[in-house]
Amino acid sequence: MSSPTSQSSISNQFFQLGLVQRLENWLEAMPHPPVVVEIAGPHVAVARWAGKIGHLEGVAAEPLPAGAVMPSPVETNVTQPDAVRAVLRRIFGRVEPGGAPIALLIPDPVVRVFILPFDTLPRRASDSLPLLRWRLKKSVPFDVDDTVISWMRQVGRDGGLEVVTAVARQPIIREYEALIKPLGARAGVVLSSTLAALPLLEERGSTLLVRLCGKNLSTVIVLGTNLCVYRSTEVRADAAPLEPQAMLDEVFPAVAYYQDSWGSTLDRARLAGFGAREETFRQALSEELRIPVGSLGDAESVHSLDSAAKDLIPHGLDALAGWMLNGRS
Repeated sequence: MSSPTSQSSISNQFFQLGLVQRLENWLEAMPHPPVVVEIAGPHVAVARWAGKIGHLEGVAAEPLPAGAVMPSPVETNVTQPDAVRAVLRRIFGRVEPGGAPIALLIPDPVVRVFILPFDTLPRRASDSLPLLRWRLKKSVPFDVDDTVISWMRQVGRDGGLEVVTAVARQPIIREYEALIKPLGARAGVVLSSTLAALPLLEERGSTLLVRLCGKNLSTVIVLGTNLCVYRSTEVRADAAPLEPQAMLDEVFPAVAYYQDSWGSTLDRARLAGFGAREETFRQALSEELRIPVGSLGDAESVHSLDSAAKDLIPHGLDALAGWMLNGRS
């Protein structure tokens, strides 16, 4: 996102999905800042990556005061801007963002993701954007004319065209940008945390990702280079008091939809954000789905990261690690 007031630059740079970069080299035309900042409900974090793929130069993270950021697609998100900015100032003191644009990761609930079938879609953004707005009008709980929209194409199961579309309200995006601007940082790319984490997944077969961040649970299914399912919902509690059944109740509809739509079973599942209770959730998911279930940190793509970068994943900073792999060739 070069400018919060430039719709063309926003739509071209807002949505980055590293997992699908093999389709049309789409990401190769996008910027890949080496500094990435995540502002989540529970924490803020910053990482700086070296030119060498997978090498972490520096990282800093701190928890946020309870209620300082309340992720929502429609309501005010940053309820305590001064408190959030104070935490950002401290971590920027440990890992300086520098003068170049950064990658800014925001909470999943802010960004709504849709996989839309199309018979055809014009290649020119000026022609395709009105069609996408029209399709989204009944699917989002806000005025689509006041949104940031970005999209990419993929081939569906039947060989037809699908358009992966990400949409968010411009005023909410500006809330997050306004946190870093007074600190001398500027967002060159803005995307949600789970989308940033997707490149950590396997590129072969089908994988279910269940990712918890605060009280937000994101469920994603990918098959090869295709994004097949994306759900993001709020659960009643974070990982400490959350019951495995609550997680299963959110996962089952996504799995059923995938099996129905793609006529295929899952090869594996990966968990992220469950902390010390991951084994409890791993066992519950494995028993129900009868597939191998492991940590996101066990995925094959993670092997290309150095030990410091790998250590981000079990500490709930997997989105920072995934951003690094967004930029690989």
